[in-house]
Amino acid sequence: MKVGVISLGCAKNLVDTEVLLGKLKAGGATIVSDPRRADVIVINTCGFIEPAKMEAIETILEFAGSKKVIVMGCLVQRYKEELKKEIPEVFAYFGTESWDSIVEFLNLRSNESKRIITTPNSYAYLKVSEGCNRLCSFCAIPLIRGRHRSRPIEEVVEEAKYLADQGIKELCIVSQDTTYYGKDLYAKPYLVELLKALEKVEGIKWIRLLYLYPTEIDENLLSYMAQSEKVLPYFDVPLQHVSTEVLKSMRRGYDEAFVREFVEKVRKNIANAVLRTTFIVGYPLERERDYQKLLDFVREGHFHWVGAFTYYQEEGTHAYALGDPIPQREKEERKEELLRVQRDITYQKNLSLVGKSFELLVDGFDEEFGFVPVGRIYAQAPEVDGITYIESDKELKAGDVVKVMITQVGDYDLGAKVL
Repeated sequence: MKVGVISLGCAKNLVDTEVLLGKLKAGGATIVSDPRRADVIVINTCGFIEPAKMEAIETILEFAGSKKVIVMGCLVQRYKEELKKEIPEVFAYFGTESWDSIVEFLNLRSNESKRIITTPNSYAYLKVSEGCNRLCSFCAIPLIRGRHRSRPIEEVVEEAKYLADQGIKELCIVSQDTTYYGKDLYAKPYLVELLKALEKVEGIKWIRLLYLYPTEIDENLLSYMAQSEKVLPYFDVPLQHVSTEVLKSMRRGYDEAFVREFVEKVRKNIANAVLRTTFIVGYPLERERDYQKLLDFVREGHFHWVGAFTYYQEEGTHAYALGDPIPQREKEERKEELLRVQRDITYQKNLSLVGKSFELLVDGFDEEFGFVPVGRIYAQAPEVDGITYIESDKELKAGDVVKVMITQVGDYDLGAKVL
C-alpha cells in the first residue's frame, strides 16, 4: 500500500505526522512523497483559526473523490460530524492522536516504531506535552486538545537520544504551554529538570524553547538558561497584547505593567537574549487607543521577531459572546502596520550583528540562489525567523556546526562567512 501524508498547521502537528509516518512504515506501508502517486492520502489538519480551517478544507477537497482520503487531526476533533455530512467522499475521519486507529483501519501490522523525521538533518521538534490548562478567551486549543498532559521525563529523554542518533543537532522543544511542563506529573514545574536531563544527551548541541507562557518564566528558569551550555538564550513568548483592558478580557493573567517588567527581567538576567512574540490585533474590545498602545510598545524595540494575527471569532470560546465588531479590513490594516514597524526594528537588530561571530547550524541549501548553503544562528528559530546565507570555501552539509562572521543583512535574513 502506497500512503502519502500531508501535514498542515503547527510544529506540534508535524510531530504527530512524523509519529504516524513511523507507524505506517512499521506496519508495512510504502510512504510516497507525492500524494498523487499514493493509494491512500492521510491529511493531518489544523483547526485553530479560520484561515487554517479553510486551508484544511481546500486540501481535503483537492483530493477527496479522486483518491482514498483519510482526514485526521484538530479540525476533525472539533467538527467531525459536520465534516462527515459536508464531505462524505472522505474515506474516514479520525481525531488527534489517532495513529494506531489509522494503522488498524488500513489493516496494517501494528509494530513498535519510531517517528520519521521530515525536517532537515539539523533540527527536530520534540513535543514534551499535550493539551493546555489555560483559559484564554480567544483560544480553542483546550477544546480541541484537552487538558495539559506532560510526557514522563524518561520518555522525552529517550526520544531525544533517538533524535541525536539520527544526527539531529538542535532540539526545538514544543507543546501548547512549555513552561507548564511537569506540574501534572511531578506536582511542580519540572522544565529545568527536563532541560538538565536533555543537556546530557550526547550529540545535541542546541536546545531551543518554544511556546513559553510569560507568567511562568521565573528566576529559576532564567538563571539556568543564563549558565546553560546548550539551552539557547532565545525566548518565544506569545504576549498577545499590551493593553491592560484587552489582556484582562483575554484572560491572560497579567497586565501592561507585568509585560514591561517581564521584558526588563529577561534583559537583566540574559544580556544576549533574543525575544520573539506574537500579538493579536482586532480583538473585540480593542479600541483605537489600545491598538496605538500596542504599536507604541512594539516601536520601543524590545523584540527581535514579532508575529501578528488578526482576531477570529471561534465558537465555544469565552470571547465568542463579545461578537466580532471590528471589520476584517481594519484588522488587516492594523496587522500590516504593526509588521511594518517591526520590520525596521528587526533590520536594525540584524544590522547590529554585522562583524560579530557566532556558531551557526547548517540546515541545507537554497537551490533558488544556486545551491547556496543556508543555516541559522541562535537568534533564528527554524521556519518562523530569518535564515543565514553562508559563504564558505569548504563543502558544508546539513547538521554541520561552523563558526561564522555576519557580513550582511536583509530585512529578515543574514549573510555570513565561515571563519
